[in-house]
Amino acid sequence: MYYPEETVEEVRLRNDIVDVIGSYISLKRKGANYMGLCPFHNERTPSFSVNQNKQLYHCFGCGAGGNVFTFVMEYENFTFIEALKHLAERAGVTLPEEDLSQEQKRSRSEKARILEINKEAAKFYFYLLHTDQGKHGLKYLLDRGLSEETIKSFGLGYSDRGGKGLYNYLKKQGYDDQILKEAGLFSFKENDVYDRFWNRVMFPIMDVNNRVIGFGGRVMGDGEPKYLNSPETKIFDKSRNLYGLNYARTSRKSNIIICEGYMDVIALHQAGFNNAIASLGTAFTQQQANLLKRYTSEVLLCYDSDNAGTKAALRAIEELRETGLNTKVIDLSPYKDPDDFIKELGVDEFEKRIKNAQNAFLFEIETLEKEFDLQDPASKTKFFNEVAKKLLIFTESIERNSYTETVARKYHISFDDLRKLVNTYGSKYVAGQDKIRPTAESRDKKNKKLAEDGLVKAQKVLITWLIDRPKLFLSIQGILEPEDFSEELYVNVIKLLIDQYKNEKKLNPAKIINYFETREEQTEVASLFTSDIQGDMTTLEMQKAFKDMVLRIKNHSLEKQINQAAIENDPEKLQKLIKEVSALQNLHISFYDG
Repeated sequence: MYYPEETVEEVRLRNDIVDVIGSYISLKRKGANYMGLCPFHNERTPSFSVNQNKQLYHCFGCGAGGNVFTFVMEYENFTFIEALKHLAERAGVTLPEEDLSQEQKRSRSEKARILEINKEAAKFYFYLLHTDQGKHGLKYLLDRGLSEETIKSFGLGYSDRGGKGLYNYLKKQGYDDQILKEAGLFSFKENDVYDRFWNRVMFPIMDVNNRVIGFGGRVMGDGEPKYLNSPETKIFDKSRNLYGLNYARTSRKSNIIICEGYMDVIALHQAGFNNAIASLGTAFTQQQANLLKRYTSEVLLCYDSDNAGTKAALRAIEELRETGLNTKVIDLSPYKDPDDFIKELGVDEFEKRIKNAQNAFLFEIETLEKEFDLQDPASKTKFFNEVAKKLLIFTESIERNSYTETVARKYHISFDDLRKLVNTYGSKYVAGQDKIRPTAESRDKKNKKLAEDGLVKAQKVLITWLIDRPKLFLSIQGILEPEDFSEELYVNVIKLLIDQYKNEKKLNPAKIINYFETREEQTEVASLFTSDIQGDMTTLEMQKAFKDMVLRIKNHSLEKQINQAAIENDPEKLQKLIKEVSALQNLHISFYDG
């Protein structure tokens, strides 16, 4: 169902964000904002801020943010349309109802149509599981210990042996081959079409908003591959999604458990561990780690206890450490996976293993130990050298010393001796004598990263100031253009803000969020509208900070253009740009406040 922008805006305006969020969590006024405990991650000190003037919320702990629609979508696991209907009913707004014609269906965006196809496919697979065709698939799931309630909750299904059941079903629903090709559910060969999945138990893969974006299928019998996933499509990227996160993110638990497979996740949820998720048939990625950081600060790895599981855990630890997430490893021995463990030892014993989960770095050291014979002096010396190198990943001396002390105590080596060895390797890296990148290069890389972070911060703060003081648009007129911003998202936001200011003579940041589709974009846009460094700044200090931000953004933009002009060998354009850089030094930037 499509609703016009005017209708969406009316519903938003009729639902004050403080009233709506206040019906879910306790809010207390603090200055211009309302504060409360964030409902999207576990915290004891309130970091969840709601701004009534901007009609936005933002959590300074986990980064969640948005308008009244995104809050309801996030909290209730609603789609946008479901959130719109919920808020319309709350405010007494009557939404227009109409059936879409076939032509209107075809005119929908491709992504929306693929989502629609996946939803229909999930319904089809679920139906087949409970027919004679799918009885052996249902038996497999029941034999694995899953209840009918769990099967229904996860929408598990079955793809038939015929090879064309889903295709014929969707054709009857009015979908043409062109869009079916994009869905990734079929193989088009010469003059024939076959279902990609057949004779498999089906696992619908959902995004954080409970939309079916792909499928995993477990073959019944001895076919290969044992597990088959949907290919990447316009709505499905394995590296950016996690199986079960749509459930785990609302578990209200202080951590998230990462498993290897679908059945592990489902078995853990059925046992009461509804904070379990799994990566999707690939090595754990940085994008997945970044996604997790939105919902938790601690991750428990629960990979299989075999060699493959250990290697997967080590790879995941690296990605999670890069993201800053606290990571521990659950010991499943003597069993291979969490499903077997719980069946044999029970829920209480698994709870104990969670409480006793091992620090990720110490797990790495124990794994490393298996490569050496600690009874042999030479091998033992090599082991300690490798340990010393690994300890250098801790840049803070207090943290490094703490880990050095723990490792020294565990392996019966003098703390001072191990620390000296760590410092020796640290000195080698400084001098560039080791294979690891020399510190000078690392410092250059770090400085470049800091400069980039500073530029992004300047752009964020400037956008917030423009929201708070719309007259500042007059200050940047003729100086900054949307394209001067370094991030594509910021460029789009500035364009929308300028259009809104020109047409409406005021700014409505909560409305702008609705122009962005993904939850990640909406959260980032919300953060742009709540980034500030004002504090108790005087007017003169604000004027200087404003000018510095504008000049920094413009200078960076001109530098990029100059580099491009040099690459294109365009001397006329190059000369013009160099003059612009020189002119910036004497540029007067007014500060239209108020």
